[in-house]
Amino acid sequence: MSESVRCAWSTNDPLYVAYHDQEWGVPERDSRALWEKLVLDGFQAGLAWITILRKREAFREAFQGFDPEVIARYGEADIARLMDNPGIVRSPAKINAAIRGAQIYLDMRDKGQDFAPFIWSFIGKRPIQNTWDHMSQVPAQTPLSVEISKALKGKGFNFVGPVIVYAWLQATGLVNDHLTCCFRHAEVRRMGEGHAQS
Repeated sequence: MSESVRCAWSTNDPLYVAYHDQEWGVPERDSRALWEKLVLDGFQAGLAWITILRKREAFREAFQGFDPEVIARYGEADIARLMDNPGIVRSPAKINAAIRGAQIYLDMRDKGQDFAPFIWSFIGKRPIQNTWDHMSQVPAQTPLSVEISKALKGKGFNFVGPVIVYAWLQATGLVNDHLTCCFRHAEVRRMGEGHAQS
């Protein structure tokens, strides 16, 4: 893949390249995985995504596999443990947002509203296929991300502003924002179309 054309943001860092080539933009329809990525995007606020990517395994270990059932029960001792962990981003507000988010996730589920179908319902269950030629065309937020941000905030989620939400939609494949020149654009498009036909 060394000769493949990629989106300009995927630097030469092997971790970033692998993330771009294998994960970014792939339609994610698993509720728990979608929620994990939303939590990590919340932790990324004010930081570069590569920082979170480098700490992702430490995050997964510290947050016990991002199991909402476990995280929803976190108390003061767990918060203290996380704040003492140099492998993650140690922000009390973001840690508390993750715990609250787990509780909301479970409350939604218990009321018959699974997280993934809820999110995908905003776009008619099919990924949005954009055709950007240049990075300068890619928006930081859209009316869709504003709408979803408001819906998430309405349920009590934090660190879900329109810019964070749009980055999350891009990463989880609800929106295909690979540039048209990128070899992954067509591949990701086929993934979305394949699911729609199934």
